[in-house]
Amino acid sequence: MSTRAVEENAFDHDVIVVGAGFAGLYTVIHAARRGLRVHGIEAAPGVGGTWFWNRYPGARCDVESIDYSYSFDPELEREWRWSERYATQPEILRYLEHVADRFEARTHYSFNTRVTGASWDETAQCWHVDTDDGRRATAAWLVMATGPLSTPIVPEITGRDSFAGQILQTSAWPSEPVDFTGKRVAVIGTGASGIQVIPLIAEDAAEVVVYQRTANYSVPAFNFDLDDAEWATQQTGLARRRELSWKSPAGSPWSSHLEPFADLDDEAREAVFNEAWQRGGVLFAKAFRGQTIEREINDAARDFFERKLAERIANDTTRSALTPVGHALGTKRICTDSGYYETYNLPHVHLVSLRTEPITEMTPAGITTTAGAREFDIIVYATGFDAMTGALTSIEIRGRDGRLLRDEWADGPITLLGVGLPGFPNLCVLNGPGTPSVFANMALTSEQQGRFALELIDYCTNAGYSSAEARADAAEAWTQHTQDVAHATLFGSSDSWYTGANLPGKARAFLPYAGGFDQFCARAEAVIDNGFTGFVLSER
Repeated sequence: MSTRAVEENAFDHDVIVVGAGFAGLYTVIHAARRGLRVHGIEAAPGVGGTWFWNRYPGARCDVESIDYSYSFDPELEREWRWSERYATQPEILRYLEHVADRFEARTHYSFNTRVTGASWDETAQCWHVDTDDGRRATAAWLVMATGPLSTPIVPEITGRDSFAGQILQTSAWPSEPVDFTGKRVAVIGTGASGIQVIPLIAEDAAEVVVYQRTANYSVPAFNFDLDDAEWATQQTGLARRRELSWKSPAGSPWSSHLEPFADLDDEAREAVFNEAWQRGGVLFAKAFRGQTIEREINDAARDFFERKLAERIANDTTRSALTPVGHALGTKRICTDSGYYETYNLPHVHLVSLRTEPITEMTPAGITTTAGAREFDIIVYATGFDAMTGALTSIEIRGRDGRLLRDEWADGPITLLGVGLPGFPNLCVLNGPGTPSVFANMALTSEQQGRFALELIDYCTNAGYSSAEARADAAEAWTQHTQDVAHATLFGSSDSWYTGANLPGKARAFLPYAGGFDQFCARAEAVIDNGFTGFVLSER
């Protein structure tokens, strides 16, 4: 349904949902199922969220396809056939488009429409939502499903806008193919997207120069096609797989080795690490229980990683520059790659460490560092996001008495279970700060978060409450709990985008909930069962 074909009165709804990724789609579908007048607003021309925008070559999920999908409809699970262990961006986007069509979600959306502001009307007990086409939407409830990694950042570099060649961002990749054949290409950034895109650019480019600020841990994906036999096996065990996922710390069926690290000898430990390595990607961080808590276990995992790295990179200097330092293994999300480190063995691929050779300026011809200038035809920014909070603080969201969310979070976000915000009645944030979100399988976190918001809406509607907001002391207690949990692990000692350290000037706080998806779900269910304790429920 075209956004411009939506009538003006279509904005008079019970619920407005901003975003059409996993969380937004789930919430729109289930709000409609509950009989609520729901309308979605999405800046992109279609559904998909992060999987609409991140179209760069090699974009792939690091959660197995069978797990990275909705669990709410058995028929949906049976009818969608994944083709690979780890799905690529085009396949995930097709899946979300299929879900949107199957449940007629598009009929509830305005696409190509960006939210510019939202304000709470205390008298009318509703939200007014302004969009970039000059219209105002009105609803009793506002659900922000804008995603934890949806506001890209590009570093401030002298002369950045003077470059005369082609500029690309992994987070806003063009829909048409980019031809790198014979081109001189610079890639700035070696996080997840940089690690995925660099090997594919190197296949065609004449020269690739990678500018790295921080070396990250990356483990091979060991991806494979799902043949009929493997697919049948996965389908047979799917119910059990889902049960394990919902009860796990990360929303996937994989668990750490049952025997404690301290009880095993060196040979047995090596076997456990090797088994976890062969599982691939982020699963290596879960080899042993306590691996991101106890330094001894983490050091052993790091030693294993470095020995594997030595097998993959021929040049000692390059290998040293690509060896992570300064953060424990797993405290920045382990990346999942397909031939990333081996790419540096190619003669036309070069690594520049910005720790020892910082960029001084960009020119029309290319990039200049303290060691000299290089000329390029294309520069690719893979420089990350204003994570967890950026999509919310970039919008003028005003709550009770005109308070601005951006100001309220200037010293760090304060939430109740990540969903409720003091001073912002009837506003629900999904997969934001204070939730497991990026620490877990976000297909399942999106279901859990969307259902919590809709349960709150239903509870208030049925009980005659016109507004609900997080009680200030309850939100402060939850926020303190999230910090205490993180600092009881090795995460608290590492600078990363989990803490806002990737963005100069951003308040430092540990943003995701590190206590485990299973524990978070249990706490959320207890809040629901107790009549939404911690929320202030008011009648008009």
